[in-house]
Amino acid sequence: MTALLSVDDLHVAMGPQEILHGVSLTVPEGAIVAVLGSNGVGKTTLMRAISGVYRARRGTILFKGEPITDLPAHRIVQAGLLQAPEGRQIFSNMSVRENLVLGGGEYGLGELDRVLAMFPVLGERLKQNAGSLSGGEQQMLCIARALMRKPTLLLMDEPSLGLAPKIVALIFDLVQRIRAEGVSILLVEQNARAALRVADQAAVMEDGRIVLSGPADQLRDDPRIAEAYLGGHVH
Repeated sequence: MTALLSVDDLHVAMGPQEILHGVSLTVPEGAIVAVLGSNGVGKTTLMRAISGVYRARRGTILFKGEPITDLPAHRIVQAGLLQAPEGRQIFSNMSVRENLVLGGGEYGLGELDRVLAMFPVLGERLKQNAGSLSGGEQQMLCIARALMRKPTLLLMDEPSLGLAPKIVALIFDLVQRIRAEGVSILLVEQNARAALRVADQAAVMEDGRIVLSGPADQLRDDPRIAEAYLGGHVH
């Protein structure tokens, strides 16, 4: 499979403190790749570095074979790499429709019908203030807003965070559907069980480094993963 995203020896620092220590990973075209790890290991820093919010101290990031390491965030978005950030970060005082229109950017409303077909609950709440949505609906809006710009690669940062198990299952069903629409996905998750169920490949981060990586089904059966992230039981 062709590499859509290649991260090689990435080092990122916040002031004098280095957060990422030589991270390398690949997202093949058409794949879901999960990055697992507990809170504070550098997963969100990795996502922000890929999307141009943070600058790399060292290393390279290639997207569609072109270097994006030093590009500003808006140029990376224009290239087709979008992020659904941790904490949803929707515009809570604006309507659902206004959030989606803003997400569309130069595409405007061109993708609205297609996106709403994937998120019918949002279609029922277009005039509603985004801040009045449930947590699960806000997460759907965050993802839908990113899809309005027709990404080639979608970065998803902790999409299941704080959601009830039933809603988590719904979000991960949507992840698979988004991939079926032709969008590759890099997924950062603490919920290893749910992530490994949908991912093709996975990597485990600890202390700013990737310590384990491989096909998701192999990692799901790895006793180290079972012990650390799946409660000691593999299903």
